[in-house]
Amino acid sequence: MADKDLDSDPGTAAFVPDFDDTGEDSVPFVPNFDDTGSQPLQRVTESTPKDEPEHESGAAPVAVPGRYQYVQWWKLLLVLLGVWFAAAEVGLSLFYWWYHTVDKTAAVYMVLVYIVACVVAGVILAMVQGRPMMSALALAVMSGPFASVAAAAPLYGYYYCERVGHCVGGFIPY
Repeated sequence: MADKDLDSDPGTAAFVPDFDDTGEDSVPFVPNFDDTGSQPLQRVTESTPKDEPEHESGAAPVAVPGRYQYVQWWKLLLVLLGVWFAAAEVGLSLFYWWYHTVDKTAAVYMVLVYIVACVVAGVILAMVQGRPMMSALALAVMSGPFASVAAAAPLYGYYYCERVGHCVGGFIPY
């Protein structure tokens, strides 16, 4: 019964390598579509003619005249400040909500959603090629949670100093 299975399906038979093969070395196989046979690849020993120009490999970079390949420092500063002001408002709002609510689950969940949204949006913006302003915007969006924390820190200090009483400037505890 087992012999009949091997005869009907030889793919299940164990492979035994044959190391005693003394045949010719293998040659590259190139099919010949003109007839039913095939021929080995003929080796070409001639070099290419020298009168042909050498071709560069790959595409040459394209630089568009009149377009900066970098961001000017003042544009980077304006983009950072614009995004950070919006992020500061979000940070203040989330901290205010977190401080004044009894059940803090929803506020903490929204902080998580905000951080994930900033990271995903920053990574997507960073994938744009050839646009330095988009790279600056990606940098600003990725650093948005930092600006949110920096804006919420004085509010936290103010709330803390309301209860403790000894603070410098009314919001820096010592």
